Amino acid sequence: MNIKSIATIAFTLAIFISCTNQKEVPMTKFKAIDPSNMDTTIKPGDNFFLYANGNWMKRNPLPDEYSRWGSFNVLEDENNAHLKSILETAQKNKNAAKGSVEQQIGDLYSSGMDSNAINKLGIQPIMPILDKIDAIKSIDELQDVIAYLHSYEIFPIFYIWSSPDEKNSDMVITQLYQGGLGMGNRDYYTLNDAQSKELRSKYVEYVGKMFEISKENPNPSSASQNIMKLETTLANNSMTLLEQRNPQNVYHKMSIADLQKLAPNFDWQKYFTNIGLANPGEINVAQPEFFKGFNKMLKDQSLDNWKNYLKWNVINSLSPYLSDEYVNQHFDFYGKTFSGNKKLLPRWKRVLSVINGEMGEALGQLYVKQYFPPEAKEKMIKLVANLKDAFKDRIQKLDWMGDSTKQKAIEKLAAINVKVGYPDKWRDFSKLVITPDNYIQNILTANKFDFEYTLSKIGKAPDRTEWGMTPQTVNAYYSPNLNEIVFPAGILQPPFFSKDADDAVNYGGIGGVIGHEMTHGFDDQGRQYDKNGNLQDWWTKEDADRFTAKTQVLINQYNNYIELDSLHINGALTLGENIADLGGITISYDALQKALKQNPAKEKIDGFTPTQRFLLSWAQVWRQNIRDEELKKRLKDDVHSPGDARVNGVMPNVDIFYDAFNVMPTDKLYRAHADRAKIW
Repeated sequence: MNIKSIATIAFTLAIFISCTNQKEVPMTKFKAIDPSNMDTTIKPGDNFFLYANGNWMKRNPLPDEYSRWGSFNVLEDENNAHLKSILETAQKNKNAAKGSVEQQIGDLYSSGMDSNAINKLGIQPIMPILDKIDAIKSIDELQDVIAYLHSYEIFPIFYIWSSPDEKNSDMVITQLYQGGLGMGNRDYYTLNDAQSKELRSKYVEYVGKMFEISKENPNPSSASQNIMKLETTLANNSMTLLEQRNPQNVYHKMSIADLQKLAPNFDWQKYFTNIGLANPGEINVAQPEFFKGFNKMLKDQSLDNWKNYLKWNVINSLSPYLSDEYVNQHFDFYGKTFSGNKKLLPRWKRVLSVINGEMGEALGQLYVKQYFPPEAKEKMIKLVANLKDAFKDRIQKLDWMGDSTKQKAIEKLAAINVKVGYPDKWRDFSKLVITPDNYIQNILTANKFDFEYTLSKIGKAPDRTEWGMTPQTVNAYYSPNLNEIVFPAGILQPPFFSKDADDAVNYGGIGGVIGHEMTHGFDDQGRQYDKNGNLQDWWTKEDADRFTAKTQVLINQYNNYIELDSLHINGALTLGENIADLGGITISYDALQKALKQNPAKEKIDGFTPTQRFLLSWAQVWRQNIRDEELKKRLKDDVHSPGDARVNGVMPNVDIFYDAFNVMPTDKLYRAHADRAKIW
């Protein structure tokens, strides 16, 4: 969990976009539904994913640099080419004003692209931090260094950030969350399946190799074993991913005095003062048992073990930005072993990723000026309004929900805020100091700038104009605390959306994504929040019980879905996303019917009816090839089902699929009407 994926973003500079500053973007040749991508030797009722995408998959093998390759990656790659052009232009602009976006991103790009200078320095750029750890002589000093590292967004043991209070969404509070695991998911430390055992062994080797090349421990093998033991203890104290999916399980608000009683061996007041937050106010301690365990570890673990663990966190966190020997070791474990990648991304893509993480919204300002036409935003807003109307109709017609809950659901739906394209005001980065010749220092400076910004929100009302994704991101999200759906400019392109495509394609693509995000407000997690974004039960018990029974059907269906050898999807872990996929496609299809009444479609295009094109459009959004290593990892770590299941797992529950493609009881995807999952 990276703080930049959690913290929200605020803005202070307004920008207005006119048609006069738009570049003509060379569009990749795009055919809304291309029959050549399909494998029509496969019956749609047996495997709709391969029927729709089989030939595309054959023609698009995995590039060596990627662990999966699909529609999102292809579009992201096109966006990256545009972003690279922006960065190279900024890099060449020697007259950019100091503190301007152009100067900052240009110099950050220059510093990251200077591989010769980075390789000459080796580990030297992070030696001051490692020396600080070496100088620790007591548990008190250890705590000071933990705070120091956190202030630079290096997070040993636990995470800290700010976000709205789950039960009072008008106030931003301090959040403490379990962490400290180099392999991320506790299950890799606790389970005894072959994959977990192998990863543990490889991880210990990786830690040892890093200590060996850094010469930061005279006995790398012993140090790596001790770090594994320490992290395993942290893992045993940690909540599972499935347990964390229930927001009630990770809401434990307390005062600093309460926190001190919970974990008395750690000086919390000193910690908060050291990070620049002398008065943290109310604190949500997401996993109290984890912090109790950490409290015990402070006495049980030797000071030397803690020092080696802190060193490891620094080296591991910053190795992707050091000389090649560190970059390559990091890639060997996280890229090759963990995900199956065969080749490291080119340097420019890695540096671009850093800039997107550190100053993504600043880069986004330049991106939307050049590559996002205003008419796309206007069409999207209309699409969203149509889907809201369709969702309202569906809620009113539900046969399992009572009138009082229906009314509150409709009120929540109406209250959903919609953001499209880019923010109305931008975050101000002008005080961030970036130089052209010190990559690691630039990253650390940007981390500290971001950390201070995040903490500055505590004790205030949330800025509801801010965005949690950059405009260039190929994705979308729903925020339960703010009750909003957000669609960045980056995703508003083919195959998700095209202003020139027929309605059936747009509703099957971006319409399904819109419906998906709306449905998140009413999935097993989102339904627990009211229209104002507060964690508050607004359901009658009878309706909640009926909802749970309906979602159990979906859990059971996905539990039985085999992805690789004997590996199944975890239906409970992926439930929220599966509910959203099913809701997204059904709501969007209803909205399409409303649109077709106003603007009737041709009976067939390329031999396909509007309903067929709608379903094919949904299927091509999720087309992908994926490596076995990545798939195994995602089946443990990812709350989303794999791409094929986002098609073949949904279709059997969608009534229109059966008539559109003449699906018969003998077909593999056929599911009797009474057995189909029906929720929203």
